Order: sequence, then structure tokens, then C-alpha cells
Amino acid sequence: MPSSLNADTVGPVDVSVVAFEGNHFNGEIVPALRELQQQGTVRILDLAFVSKADDGAVTVVEITDEAVAETMQQVTDEQFDLLSDEDLKSVSESLTPRSSALVVAWENTWARRLAAAVRDSKGEVVMLERIPRETVIEAIAALDGN
Repeated sequence: MPSSLNADTVGPVDVSVVAFEGNHFNGEIVPALRELQQQGTVRILDLAFVSKADDGAVTVVEITDEAVAETMQQVTDEQFDLLSDEDLKSVSESLTPRSSALVVAWENTWARRLAAAVRDSKGEVVMLERIPRETVIEAIAALDGN
């Protein structure tokens, strides 16, 4: 295990799959991820790009692949193999033809202290759910009286 990752101090780790219909990935996510990492909000642990052609053929490009290593190493210094071949296969099966997905595993470094405090208190997170964007938009509109 790399010395910079310690199970006692690591924050919560999430995996995000961002899908792009029609393979409209323009790369704007890379600078945004890099900014989050530079600010200490997250630490990118693993990253892959999955695409499905019209005929259903799947291409998986991982950060260690030479074609993307230079670009993607801008967002991660170290490579932890958290995304398995099975994980990426599952993502590819969910894609429609002519679409792609960026799969990112990141440590929520902003939550390290809270995570350690929960562990030290013998606590356990028993539910964690992301509220859909549409629900948030509706709640904001309701507050604004719209």
C-alpha cells in the first residue's frame, strides 16, 4: 500500500459514473477534477473511461494506458487499483450504443476528520444518499415562491 494512504485516516471513498450520450466527452471534467484535488476537497484514487460503439463494441481506457496517462495524470499522482475489470464491465453493460462514461473513484478528503471521529466513537454510517438535482431545483423554486 502506498505510504500516503492510511486506512486509519482515509476519508470516505466514492465512485462516480458520469455518462455521456453520443460520446460527447469534451474533457472539461479533467480541469474541474484537478481543481478539486488541488484544493484538497478530494483525492482521485482511480479513473477509467468506458465507451460503447454503434455495434456494441466496448473500449476501456484506464489511467495507466499510454494514450491518456499524460492527460489524466494531471488529476492523480498515484494509481490505486480500486476499479476492477468487473466494475468496468458492469458500467459498459449499462451504456447504450454510441455513449461513454467516465468512472472515477475519489477519497473525500474534506471528510477525513469526521470519518475518523465516527470510527473512534464506534459509530457507523448506516445510510448515505444523494438527493437528485431535480429535487434540489424544485425545493429552491418552492423557497423562491415559483
